[in-house]
Amino acid sequence: MATTIPLRHPVTPSPRHLRGKTIRNVVLFGGLAIFTVWTLFPFLWIISTSIKPDRDLYRRVSLLPQTITDAHYSEVLFETPFLTYFRNSAMVAILTTAVAMLIAVLAAYAMTRLSFRGRTFVARATIVTYLIPAALLFIPLFQIAQQLPFSGEALGLVIIYLIFAVPFSTWLAISYFNTIPSDLEDAALVDGATRLRSLFTIFVPLALPALAVIALFTFTHAWNEFLFALLLIQRDSQKTVPIGLAEFVVGDVFAWGPLMAGSLIASLPPVLIYIAAQKWVVSGLGGGAIKG
Repeated sequence: MATTIPLRHPVTPSPRHLRGKTIRNVVLFGGLAIFTVWTLFPFLWIISTSIKPDRDLYRRVSLLPQTITDAHYSEVLFETPFLTYFRNSAMVAILTTAVAMLIAVLAAYAMTRLSFRGRTFVARATIVTYLIPAALLFIPLFQIAQQLPFSGEALGLVIIYLIFAVPFSTWLAISYFNTIPSDLEDAALVDGATRLRSLFTIFVPLALPALAVIALFTFTHAWNEFLFALLLIQRDSQKTVPIGLAEFVVGDVFAWGPLMAGSLIASLPPVLIYIAAQKWVVSGLGGGAIKG
C-alpha cells in the first residue's frame, strides 16, 4: 500500500521577522554607504581640486568643478622635475621590495625549517627590532648614511629602508611558512631535492599570498616614506616623490592645483599594484600572513 506524504506548505515569514530583516538590511547598507563615502571623499576632493582652474580654487568651495582644466597636470609633468622624482621613487621602492623579499624568504625558511642554536632568540629579536620607533634611529642612521659611498643619493635610501623592511617582511614570512605542512618538504628531500630547491619549488609557490602582502606593504612604505628622505637627500636630482610634492609648498603658500595633481599621479603605483595582486593579498591576509 503506497504511503502518501503530506505536502509541506511554505512557511510565511511573520511581519515581525520581515521588519527585523528590513532593519538589519538598512543598518548594513547604510553603514556600508557611510564607510564608502568616508573613504572615497578625500580622493574625490583630490581629483576635483586637480582639474579646477586657480580662479575656482580660491573663489568658491565645491566638490564639483564648474570648469575643467589640465593645466595643473601639464605644470607638474613638464614644468617641474616631477618625473625625476617619480623615477627615483620607483627605483628606491622596487629595489627595497626585491631585496627585502629575498632576505625575508631566506631568513624565514631558515627560522622555520632549520634547527640551530638561538633560532627562537633570532626570531623574537626580529620582531623586537621592528618595534623600535624610527624617530629614535634618526641620528645613528644619519651617521651611518654619511659613511656610505652613495651618501646623499636616492640609492642610499634603499639601505635605510631595508633596516625597517627586512624585520617586518621576515616576520610576515615566518608566520606564513609555519602554516605550510612540513610533509611536502620532507617528500621533496627524500626525492633528492636540495634545501634551496625545495624552498623555491615548494615554499615560494605556496607562499605567493604572503609574498604579495610583503611586496605591497614594503613597496608602499618605501614609496611614501618622507622623513628619512627629507633628512638624507638634498639635491633635486636625487629627491623622491614625497619630497618633490613638498616643493609645491613655499612658506605659507600652497599650490593646491599642482600639489593635488602630483599627489594623484603619485598614488597610482601602489593602487595599481594592489589591484593586480588583490586576490593574493586578500588570501595572504586571511590565510596567516599577519598571524602573531
